[in-house]
Amino acid sequence: MTAVVLGGRSIFDNLVKRAKTGIETTGQLVVLSVESTKFIATDIVARRFSWTEFLLQAWFMTRVSLLPTILVSIPFGVITSVQIGAAANQIGAQSFIGAVNGIGVLRQGAPLVTSLMIAGAVGSAICSDLGARTVREETDALMVMGISPTQRLVAPRVLAALMVAMLLTVIVAMTAMTTAFALVVGTGQISSGTYLDSFVGLAQPTDLYLAELKALIFGFIAVIVAAHKGLQARGGPKAVADAVNQAVVLSVILLAVVNVGITQAYVMLVPQGVA
Repeated sequence: MTAVVLGGRSIFDNLVKRAKTGIETTGQLVVLSVESTKFIATDIVARRFSWTEFLLQAWFMTRVSLLPTILVSIPFGVITSVQIGAAANQIGAQSFIGAVNGIGVLRQGAPLVTSLMIAGAVGSAICSDLGARTVREETDALMVMGISPTQRLVAPRVLAALMVAMLLTVIVAMTAMTTAFALVVGTGQISSGTYLDSFVGLAQPTDLYLAELKALIFGFIAVIVAAHKGLQARGGPKAVADAVNQAVVLSVILLAVVNVGITQAYVMLVPQGVA
């Protein structure tokens, strides 16, 4: 009986500890996001923003994520067109394949693929870089010299990630939609004119605005989480590896939750187009 009580108490204590850790992590993420945003705005206005670091990080992020993003977008466009085409053929709505393909990719597919690439490729690289700097006590050295690691290291990476995420979203959307168009029209399911007419009839400029807004938010979240985990790494190489794993998992979870909220708000607030 005592063992059962002790076991239940230990489980409860573990849950309480995890809840406290989650609350602390949430607070630290909010503080880091506010500080990095403040440093970006004030440093640009005061003309002391590290544009060299920004350009280096933007090029690094593009080099790391561009090719994997394109390679993921092509099969994504194929899968989308095959599944939607099969469903449309069953209900006799072949003329709407273009609209569903294009709008689905633009509203959901492109921002999500971009966010996963940012969280997986870019976020892991940022986390490992900052984690290694933290383990080697480089960030402590910056603070001793009176330099904020958030201002010197995090802020340029955040701004670079926002720009790269917006560009990658456009690339993903164009690649996936072009692939779907070539597959559907090339297999003779519908004509190119019907495909384009259905897409133009239902698509709206706000769909592109939504995709870019999601890209900005997703990129910001992924980089903030990666930077936070990297700066919190303590110990040695194993601590850096654990921080990378935690950053990727936490980023994916947060991105999925935020995506649902943004999508629901968009559907409720923006009138949908009618062909």
